[in-house]
Amino acid sequence: MSLDAVLARIDTDLPAATDRLLELLRIPSISTDPAYKADCDRAADWLVADLASLGVAVEKRPTPGHPMVVGHVDGPGPHILFYGHYDVQPVDPLNLWDRDPFDPALEETARGTVIRGRGAADDKGQLMTFIEACRAWKAEHGSLPCKITFFLEGEEESGSPSLVPFMKENADELKAELALICDTGLFQSKTPAIMTMLRGLLGEELTITGPDKDLHSGMYGGIARNPARVLTKILGGLFDDDGVIQVPELYEGVPVLSDELKAQWEGLGFDDKAFLGDVGLSIPAGESSVTPLEMIWARPTAEINGIWSGYTGDGFKTVLPSKAHAKISFRLVGTQDPEAIRKNFRAWVEAQLPADCKIAWKDHSCSPASQMSIEHPGFEAARQALSDEWPDPAAYAGCGGSIPIAGYFKTILGMDAMLVGWGKDDDQIHSPNEKYDLESFHKGIRSWARILEAMTRG
Repeated sequence: MSLDAVLARIDTDLPAATDRLLELLRIPSISTDPAYKADCDRAADWLVADLASLGVAVEKRPTPGHPMVVGHVDGPGPHILFYGHYDVQPVDPLNLWDRDPFDPALEETARGTVIRGRGAADDKGQLMTFIEACRAWKAEHGSLPCKITFFLEGEEESGSPSLVPFMKENADELKAELALICDTGLFQSKTPAIMTMLRGLLGEELTITGPDKDLHSGMYGGIARNPARVLTKILGGLFDDDGVIQVPELYEGVPVLSDELKAQWEGLGFDDKAFLGDVGLSIPAGESSVTPLEMIWARPTAEINGIWSGYTGDGFKTVLPSKAHAKISFRLVGTQDPEAIRKNFRAWVEAQLPADCKIAWKDHSCSPASQMSIEHPGFEAARQALSDEWPDPAAYAGCGGSIPIAGYFKTILGMDAMLVGWGKDDDQIHSPNEKYDLESFHKGIRSWARILEAMTRG
């Protein structure tokens, strides 16, 4: 099998590959909004047609939510499963976008050419790097290098409610020797990384109600309980002055890092000033007793993701609101128990609720943290392949984000997962003006070709 011919094909076909990605990006597959259900279905159909053009036996599988795309192709050597997701985040606030988020285009920037549009990096661009590598391989060799199962989801950005039931119902079909996940990024936007640690996630939404209706603040201000004031006081006590989260028993299950692992991470030369400087900040705001890299890879977090109450439109309205709302998320590490933290957080909030106020809870998805094994020989083969493609040698690293599917592959299907991606820190993946560097797209395709060759060699 000639790798050079495949890489040359990838280079030549980059404009066509980019056009295919732009076509997929034009489909507004926002999974969390029911108004876009038909568009999610259309994105699944697009992927089915594209994989079928490569000779993959592929189907769109129904779920109670958005469909799964499952395809198979036989081949020699190992059996691998590739996972990606075709759904995207909402685009709000739309007024902060410089162009229509679903009218993607190439854009020249001071840092090079980028693909601008919702889903460009998370996860359509990443997903298509693997498919384009397979396309180039098929064009040069007439078949793919090994047995591959394609598993593409449409609900990742809305909590994956159909994922676990689907995996359990189709476990025999989906099992492989190793899962590949392309939904992560480069370390400090330049070093290829194989992620071995993922934080878990817990989401909570709460509503505090005081008076039974909005009140005139001149008539009731000072005498009536204001739920916005109650909420902000409670959330203001979520951390102490050293950045330690105050929810009881939250730190149970948080591991102590070994000196060896700390030394490895120190050797990566993480520049926290540059990392924060890219988003207009300068000082780490987490726990004062740990390093910045530990903060984002190995420590739990609690974040206020949204808070609203009263009148928020143009102008001014002197209202004393009836209700105050907040969305809170926790990132989890080690063996922290999401359900125990949910119980303890609710009890901590409710213990501070004053008279004349009541609270309603809405729980969102939760998942524990994941630790990846690197014992499968494919990991070291992939690390070397990545080092051959990129200027910096590839590294095993942690990830501050949460990708529950990695843990599910282990607990449900009994196989390890390799997480590799080409995103950069400034891709703005959940924000307005999301982008994906054209270089990342190009080198990502080449990287997958090298990984496939290395894993199937001999």
